[in-house]
Amino acid sequence: MFACQRNSYAKTLTTIVKSCEAVKFDGADAFEVILEDTVLFPEGGGQPDDRGTIGGVPVKRVTRRGAIAVHITDQKLDVGAEVEIAVDWNRRFDNMQQHSGQHLITALAVNKWNYHTTSWNLGESKSFLELDCKLLPTDQINELERLSNEAILECRPMTPRLVAAGSEELEQIRSRGLPADHVGPVRVVEIKGIDSNMCCGTHVSNIGHLQAIKLLHTESKRGHTLLYYVAGQRALNLLQRCVDTERQLTRLLSCGPEDHPQFVDRLLKSQRTTSKTIKNQLLEIAELLVARHLAEKPPKPVLSLHREDGDMSFMNALASGLEGADVLLFVTCGPEKGPGPFLVAGPADRVAAVGPKVAKLLDGKGGGRGARYQGKANSFVKRAEAEELLQQ
Repeated sequence: MFACQRNSYAKTLTTIVKSCEAVKFDGADAFEVILEDTVLFPEGGGQPDDRGTIGGVPVKRVTRRGAIAVHITDQKLDVGAEVEIAVDWNRRFDNMQQHSGQHLITALAVNKWNYHTTSWNLGESKSFLELDCKLLPTDQINELERLSNEAILECRPMTPRLVAAGSEELEQIRSRGLPADHVGPVRVVEIKGIDSNMCCGTHVSNIGHLQAIKLLHTESKRGHTLLYYVAGQRALNLLQRCVDTERQLTRLLSCGPEDHPQFVDRLLKSQRTTSKTIKNQLLEIAELLVARHLAEKPPKPVLSLHREDGDMSFMNALASGLEGADVLLFVTCGPEKGPGPFLVAGPADRVAAVGPKVAKLLDGKGGGRGARYQGKANSFVKRAEAEELLQQ
């Protein structure tokens, strides 16, 4: 075991540089450093690798090669030199809390409902474990969270130990299998009275150090369930973000947190009603614009207009109103300088001839056939040039 596996709370270690070889890392020059021992955990067991320094030199990556930890740096280290390794403790302890939290949730789910964890992921802001059940009902999620936090309050020890490979004892211990290159005794991590599991990762020494676990939500995946969670400091950070958001909403809505849902529901209903009214008014405006244009004797050959609050329904209403008339329609919607949708409509031969040219002038893409050519413009800076093209 590495020093970080013997004592996950060790933040520094003095050791010797055994080798330092020039390599390429992410396309840049780097060095592959091997030490006598390390407190920097190489990725494994679903846990990301540590960050830190060796003799003050930043470590970019730590990987495992058999029983050896390989450290990647961008500076050369002298072979045989005595160096101090320092771990990025905030990253390490966060990984410990999330990984140990996963062990606890996994054990309680299998003990209570026989739901087995088939994989897990330690994410940047939240993590998930994959359970072999099609559905995890709300009542089970709530009970699993309650059981997890009750166990945390019991402050049960969480300890690693070595078990002989191939032993009868090892056969009884929960595992998803060992790496193909594993040799020697197998490291087992136990939560007293709850779980015993093969694992190479760094863990808290007592599940009381998890502080708290919050189960967030679930997703379905190929007949299994992904259960998202946060543990420890992440749970406190989430609570703080929720408190900050609540304060902002209280200020913006001028009502207490208990009234936020009802107030927002009223706002959304009002917005939907207003949007529907505006949509109907735009359609009426389109009818009036068409009628006014056709009332001219004779109608001008091109109708060109831009409307910031318009949409595809507005544009199509204009095109439908001009069907059969010998008029070329050019309409754009959105911010004055773009981006936004555009539509060219009218006699099919003229639309086919000018549609792609208009799209090019508007730095956009479009398509269509027959009497309509529509698309998305990235810029309306050359809109006047497009209109001149249609007037020709």
